[in-house]
Amino acid sequence: MSQDLAENYAGAFSGHLQPGKKAALLIVDVVQAYVLPGSPLYLGGEDALASNERLYAAAKAAGAPIIFTNVEYQADGADGGYFFRKVPALKSFVKGSPLGAFPPSLQPSGQDVVVTKQYASAFFGTTIASTLHSMGVDTVVITGFSTSGCVRATALDALQNGFIPLVARDACADRHQAPHDANLFDLQAKYAEVIAEAEACAILSR
Repeated sequence: MSQDLAENYAGAFSGHLQPGKKAALLIVDVVQAYVLPGSPLYLGGEDALASNERLYAAAKAAGAPIIFTNVEYQADGADGGYFFRKVPALKSFVKGSPLGAFPPSLQPSGQDVVVTKQYASAFFGTTIASTLHSMGVDTVVITGFSTSGCVRATALDALQNGFIPLVARDACADRHQAPHDANLFDLQAKYAEVIAEAEACAILSR
């Protein structure tokens, strides 16, 4: 980060949020489409996948709530609206596509909540907010793919739905380092706390 950028944001965007009383792990779209070479959406997220596996283990050991999201569309994509038309690669998530499956190394258990969505934010058009409220959750540790897309949209909507968003930087990835870094910077400045994996594990383990 350049000194000019730091000086420009200093003061106006230097607030911080503290974790609340109860945290949940929200794993956003960690599915085969993003981790299988040759997929139109492949982003080389192997390190982030490994980080998700460790966070999942920490949350599971602590008994923290865990929510997975995935994406699925009907064959013609009508339930995806203009988003489906705008992003041709979303055809990877037509119902029945193996690219929409969770990776073998990160599968939801019977106690985890799985929410299927059609748009970028995990909160848009889903029951996630009411589910989290019913669990007494006030803080969400957000991970997944991609940083500039569904992770960012989910973190923003978490804030707007009354939750404290904590984005685990090591457990997110994007197609290029530049949008990954830029979106983490902007999230930290305005909408969320961007934290390391170790801190996220500690919060989930409380």
